[in-house]
Amino acid sequence: MKNRNQTSVSLAVLLFTILPTVLFCQKNTATVIEKYMQAQHDINQFSGTVLVSKNDTVLFKKAYGFADYEQKIKNTIDTKFQLASVTKQFTAAAILQLVQEGKLSLNDPLSRFIPDYPKANQVTIHMLLSHSSGLAMGFKNIATSTMSANSAYNEIKKMPYEFEPGTNTAYSNIGYYLLAKIIESVSGKKYSTYLQKNIFEKAGMYNTGVITSDALIPNNAKNYIKENDHYVSNPYINWDINYGHDGVYATVEDLALWDKALYGTTLLSEKMKKLMFTPYNTQNWGYGFVINPFYNHGHELIAHDGGFFGAMTSFNRFTKDRVLVTVLSNNESLSHIIAYGLSALVFKKEVTLPYKHKKIKVNPFIYDQYKGQFGTIEIIKMGTKLYYNSMELELFPESKTKFFRSDDNDRTVEFIANENGSYNSIVVTKGGVKEIFTKNKQQ
Repeated sequence: MKNRNQTSVSLAVLLFTILPTVLFCQKNTATVIEKYMQAQHDINQFSGTVLVSKNDTVLFKKAYGFADYEQKIKNTIDTKFQLASVTKQFTAAAILQLVQEGKLSLNDPLSRFIPDYPKANQVTIHMLLSHSSGLAMGFKNIATSTMSANSAYNEIKKMPYEFEPGTNTAYSNIGYYLLAKIIESVSGKKYSTYLQKNIFEKAGMYNTGVITSDALIPNNAKNYIKENDHYVSNPYINWDINYGHDGVYATVEDLALWDKALYGTTLLSEKMKKLMFTPYNTQNWGYGFVINPFYNHGHELIAHDGGFFGAMTSFNRFTKDRVLVTVLSNNESLSHIIAYGLSALVFKKEVTLPYKHKKIKVNPFIYDQYKGQFGTIEIIKMGTKLYYNSMELELFPESKTKFFRSDDNDRTVEFIANENGSYNSIVVTKGGVKEIFTKNKQQ
């Protein structure tokens, strides 16, 4: 029998033999990032912009793909992208500015500002900010409709709560939509005007703003979604409705200015920033950010991702390391996964380059040896197929022991046999970053 250390060494050695081309982070971080991003473009059709910086010094920034597929207009560093839910941090900052000015309190009930909303007297500003209000996730069908803002609000009011306010945690776009309406109520200004004057201009973010249904935005990227292996234009979005939780556009360079501003006190006092960056529940939600999510590479991380009809965004602040990784896409590229790989390269970890995954036929008889619980990951066998955590994520075989996920072929699972021939370990890769999970002992 091998001891635990011998087994760990064996697995570590194995990692270098089972993976395709691996990038070892050299002295020139920009070089390995360039190789990684070029592969993301060539293999996964990444379209968008990337910026990586450390101590306010840019290590890498580059644009890929097209801002306009029809006209073949390429993305540039100056291209402006819809931020989707990365917008939430600006909404949260605006609320905290109003708290700082004594114009509202985090303990104020929603009823003080929007008295006709159901259960408004039970919901506080804090609950809205920290996703503990119980309000429903969102209103995609309403956001893509042509109904008026008033009609949309009346429809949103009808959406039931998922739980009693303050008793649980669940991500809610509606909460941030209501926060935007509170900003308008308290400041007497439109949401877009308030953010422009009190956040974007103060931070020097002159290529950032709020999308409206009629405004023209120079250098703006169009968004595209993938249908049946080809790209089509994203559906109509009603920006008179879809704001607060979404709606801000920016360039990667402006987001670097935003990151820099968050280290100072021009926008928010130290007290307000502490409130923003404190995790308030088991899901680690702060205000507009998630604090130290499970994919933080062991470094202190304040982050948020976004995604809505083609727009996929990721904004990651490793605050003790003073590292920023931000990825913006306009064609549904998985920016959060790419950002995860880029962060690993910055922290000198080995990262596998993207490669073409080809599904092959495998005798499913062996799948009985693969099923089980590996840490937080459950491998499920149903019939002649394997699934990852749920029946929605099928695993496709590319070898007898290695599989890629149906939702993202850059997320793979390889089953590792021990000296007895039992498959008690798996190597999971995400964005090219590898991690070992062992089967729970009770199995």
